[in-house]
Amino acid sequence: MIVVFGSINMDLVARVPRIARPGETVLSRRADSFFGGKGANQAVAAARIGQGRVTMVGAVGNDPFGAACLKNLEDNGIDVQSVRIADEPTGCAFITVDETGENAITVASGANMTLRSTDLLDNLLSKASALVLQMEVPLADSLDAAARARRAGVQVIWNFAPVPPFKERSAMAELLGATDVLVVNEHEALSIAEIIGASTGDDYLAAATVLARDFGPTCVVTAGARGAYAVSGDGGQIHAPARPITPVDTTGAGDTFVGVLASGLAEGLGIGPAMERACAAASLSCLTPGAQAGMPQKEALEHYLSQA
Repeated sequence: MIVVFGSINMDLVARVPRIARPGETVLSRRADSFFGGKGANQAVAAARIGQGRVTMVGAVGNDPFGAACLKNLEDNGIDVQSVRIADEPTGCAFITVDETGENAITVASGANMTLRSTDLLDNLLSKASALVLQMEVPLADSLDAAARARRAGVQVIWNFAPVPPFKERSAMAELLGATDVLVVNEHEALSIAEIIGASTGDDYLAAATVLARDFGPTCVVTAGARGAYAVSGDGGQIHAPARPITPVDTTGAGDTFVGVLASGLAEGLGIGPAMERACAAASLSCLTPGAQAGMPQKEALEHYLSQA
């Protein structure tokens, strides 16, 4: 079973000719709503691809967005018994997507910031094979959840996104020390390297090598059209290429990668085959607007992987 400890949001998306600069207003014809939140996105991606149970641990508000988010998770086959109804409103993300498919996102956290490590019950953790975390809920509670998972022998997969504001090396060392598989993009890898005081310039693979060597986790770096790289503590590297696509909307591609990667690892795949499957799923997710709308079902992904 995969347990996802993280955020649940409603995404409000506007398509624009270009991303607004500071102080600029850019008009859009309409706004659409989509289900989101990095935690919920990753849970949906894992549930659509995997054969095992996926459980969401999170918080939503007592409002129409919260009710809709819960129903959506249930409709995707996700166990929501550990999702708490909070006094704060359901988290909401405001997203603009330009004509090339690139996006800019602002998140109002709301109920997500009320999530506590105690919401992850011991009897749930004892049944888990993997715990998936991100950076959209309180860090102290995520760290406690990760530490408990490690003590219980559960694999911890941590997606370091979005980059938090803290700059203390000790805090970063604690996070990395509680992680089995760290998933970052190029910019996040460089940000972590800067926090720990490593001089890697713009070389994200060098940054990943330092993180894996000095702190222990396998560091997986997603690099867009270049695919993904896994760097182990001994410096070994595995590359999974991405297939060429013309993206419609890249929102949720990273979350698709994480969820499908977690599914593969929980099923016993090696890091290379799990990354290959995750890269293919992320590519497919970019062909449909919305974070979750384009996340592939298992049959569609298997068909895509079977094509040369």
